Amino acid sequence: MIKVIIADDHKLVREAWNLLLSRDKRLSIIAICENGSQVIDACKTLSPDVVLMDINMEPISGIEATRAIRDFTDDIRIIGISVHTDLPYVSALMHAGANGYVTKNSSGDEMVKAIMLVMDGKQYFCKEIADVLDSNTFSK
Repeated sequence: MIKVIIADDHKLVREAWNLLLSRDKRLSIIAICENGSQVIDACKTLSPDVVLMDINMEPISGIEATRAIRDFTDDIRIIGISVHTDLPYVSALMHAGANGYVTKNSSGDEMVKAIMLVMDGKQYFCKEIADVLDSNTFSK
């Protein structure tokens, strides 16, 4: 079972992702966080496999939280989730150490696909983002 943490500052978004992803028997939602500091703490104590990380959270952004998580582990896969399709947002999150990027326009099925691919060690960009950039831009 893949252990997932959802981190987003909007309650409705957290609840929607939880509802959609809970339907997949391969996934277990182990925590739902509303800000960057909560997700950092949850990662330290719960050791998730994947974090769905909103970019725009306060007081610690998803980009800063991703960097902080990378300071203590490379084992957790991080998928950025955002309304933003602009390259600077994607670039900042990927350079902070994320493994993929999915917009909030994406379906639950696409998020599951993203989770499975990053668990296999691949990067994932949703179609909206893939249309904007060449996914090799962020190869490690």
